[in-house]
Parts: sequence; structure tokens; C-alpha cells
Amino acid sequence: MTAVPTTIAEEAPAGLPTARQVRTHLRRARRRHHDHSLGDVLGSAYVVVLFVGMYGWFAISASRDLLDSPSVGRAEPGVRWWLALAALLAGAGLVWRGLRAFGPLLVTPATQSWVTSAPIDRRAWLAPRLAVLLTGAAVGTAALGVAVAALGGVTDAAALGWAAAAGAGWGAAALTLSVVAQGSRAGRRWPTLAGAVPMVAAAVITAVVVLTGRLGEGLPRPSATPTIALVAVAVPLAIVATVLAVRALPRVDRATLTTGAQFANAAATATVLLDPSLLAGLVESRRWRRVGRVRSGRFRAGPGWWALLQADVRRLRRHPSAVLIWAGLVGVQYAAALALPGLAGVAQVVFAYLAVSRLTGGLRAVSRSAGLRRTLGGSDALLRGVHVVVPALGAGLWWLLTLPSLPGVDAGPAWLAPTLALGVVAAAFRAGTRPPLDYGGATVNTPFGMVPVDLLRQGARGPALLAVVVLVQLFLG
Repeated sequence: MTAVPTTIAEEAPAGLPTARQVRTHLRRARRRHHDHSLGDVLGSAYVVVLFVGMYGWFAISASRDLLDSPSVGRAEPGVRWWLALAALLAGAGLVWRGLRAFGPLLVTPATQSWVTSAPIDRRAWLAPRLAVLLTGAAVGTAALGVAVAALGGVTDAAALGWAAAAGAGWGAAALTLSVVAQGSRAGRRWPTLAGAVPMVAAAVITAVVVLTGRLGEGLPRPSATPTIALVAVAVPLAIVATVLAVRALPRVDRATLTTGAQFANAAATATVLLDPSLLAGLVESRRWRRVGRVRSGRFRAGPGWWALLQADVRRLRRHPSAVLIWAGLVGVQYAAALALPGLAGVAQVVFAYLAVSRLTGGLRAVSRSAGLRRTLGGSDALLRGVHVVVPALGAGLWWLLTLPSLPGVDAGPAWLAPTLALGVVAAAFRAGTRPPLDYGGATVNTPFGMVPVDLLRQGARGPALLAVVVLVQLFLG
């Protein structure tokens, strides 16, 4: 006689509270611990919206004036239009990766222990969270659509409305599809493809624009912005994705809910403590866990520094995304030189710093772990010097590949390019060897509150030197 499996509902005792009853009980319990009224909450929300609106519109106006200023240089409208499209696609791919990292549905440790472990209807518990996230995503992307349209010079109210509708539709579709991916079984490939397709499309568009621009030709700008077509595709997709997301809520397990909570907590802690390494450490540990099993190999015979150098090179081979980003920034530099010819030199310095920083994984590892340095042996100067070889070679090669993107007037004297490259390597070295933050430094009382001056100085260890390199390029380039 075979045993019949029982479901959670059959094992649950009679009179089990519903998700709504548990939520109401928790809301009443939270109210006992704070005395904030609804008016205080609405007042704070009003201040946030007011500041975002004022500063957002100021940023849009300043950006439009900068694009039209003679210092930036004139570029073909078609070039900027297609590069803006590529930037939007790349941003969509990065947002998708962010949504996949955060969840987007997540729970706090207390909720994980007391609610998601109980036999409560998972769909009824997560549906209000999905509704709040969906509303926030639609409103935020609608504002982003209006901002992008206004930055492009659109002033017609109807056109801005269509841009807001397109942004809201695609934002809602992205959020709900990420929830569907969160509830999918492990091993499904479509979430990875959904993030890779816009990135690949952005790379292809950028490559075509750069090639045609370097050949002396230009891509024509479309006669009309296809916002109506975007709305026609986004709205049905958002509706279908929302239905699929609601159906997928019971399949969202505790593991995915907790993973997003860990990432959110690390991001919040890094923001409060002004220490990005807290978030970067979590991202790096996840990345190496995804690598999983690797094939070991022998190092070539030689002194100790030669083995360390081989290990640093092998690190890049096992972390190919760093090399891909390094190579992708080469194309971004050529695109920036076409869209903003007057700022090509500044963009070269900034993008070089970002590219070199992707190659300093070994330098950061040995600088942030005294135990690792003691295990490897040798002086700290030797260990850091060996691990700066790969970033230095990467900076030199990157500079040689991007030097043709500069107009002749921006190239400057012959000694300027090597000097700027060395400055970028020094800035990346200072950022990679930054010691742990000391929170006992001086603070200054300002009308905006207490400002931790010493903490900001420690955090700007690398970017401060980069700013000096940018100033050198501006005055001598």
C-alpha cells in the first residue's frame, strides 16, 4: 500500500491565517515602534519629488546647453541619435542584470524566518510587493522617457506623453519579466539571452556608427521618432508579462528571495558607509562562485615574481568579462569622439581609467588582505609592483588603440600621451591599493549637516589623481 503525499495546505492546522491577516498584524506591530503620521510621510515624499524634479530639469537643461555649446563641437544629428539608441539599449541590458541581481522580489531576514517559512499562500504574500514595484518601475521609466525626449530637444506635449507611455510600458515589461525569470527553474537560458540581446545590439549599432563615421559617411537620422511603435509593442508585452509574473509568484522560492536581500543590504551598507568595496566584494565572490570548477595548470619555471605574474594573467583568463569590458570601452571611446569631438581627450582619460580598473583584480586582492601577502611572501612593494604590470600593459595597449580617435588638435605634444597613460595607471594603482576606511577622521559642520571630510578624502584616493590627469589633458591637449 503506497502512501499518498500530502500538500502543505493539508499539513497546515485548521484556522491558518491568510497572508492579508499576517500583513495586517505586522503593520499594527510596526506602528507601535514609531510615531510618524501619514502627513509626515507625504511631506517627505513631496520634498523628494520636488528636489528630483528641480534638479532633474536643471540637469536636462545643462546637458542640452552643453551639447549645443561650441566647446563640445558639432556632430552630425544622425550620429548622436544612433549612439543615443545604443546607449539606451546598453542601459536596458545593465538594468536587466541589476534586476536579476536584486531579485527583484526580496524579503528581509525576519520575513524569511517567520513568514516565507510558514505555510502561507506565497502568491497572496508577494502580490502587493509586485504591485508596488510595478508602479515604481512604470513611474520611474516614464520620467526617464520624458527626460530622454526632452534632452533630444522634444518640446511638444503630445510627443512627451508618448515618450512617457513608451518608458512606462517597457519599464513594467522589464520588471515583470524579471519576476518571471526569478520564478523559473535553474538552468533556463532565456533570462541570460534577454540581458545579452540589448547589449549585443548596442555593440553592433556602435560599431556601425563608428565605422561609417570614420569612413567619412554618416547614418541618417529617422524622420520621426518611433515612439508610437514602441508603445504599441510595450503595452501588450507589459500586460502579458504581468499575467505571467502573477502566475510565477508561487514558484519564487526562499533562495532567490534571500539572494536579492543580501545584495540590497550590501548596497545599502556601502552607500551609508561610503565604502563601495563592501558591495564590490559581494559581487566578486558571486562571480568566482559562478566560475565553479576550473582546470589547474602548471606555471612556467622562474622566480617568485614570475609565478605571481602568471597567476595574475590567468585570473583574467578565468574572468573574461573584465577583458570584454576593457575592449568594449575602446569602441565607447570612438563613439564619444564622434558624438562629442570637443571632449574626446577628456573621454579618453576617463574611459582609460575605467578600462584599467577592470584589470586590477589581483592588485586589489593582495592590497586588501594582509594574510594573503604574508602567505605569498616578499615585501609589499614587490607584490604590488608585480600586480601592477598587467594594468600598465593594458593601459598602454588601450591608449595605442584609442589614440587615432582623437582629432589632431586634441592629440597635443608627443610626450603628452605617455604622461597621461602613466597618470591613469597611477590613479588606478592608488584606487586599488586603498587601505580600509578609517571612520574616526575629522568632520565639518555645514548648513547641509555634518560632512565627513576625512572620509571623503579617503574615498577619493584614486579619482582625485584622475581629476588632476584630466586637468592636465584640458590645458595641454
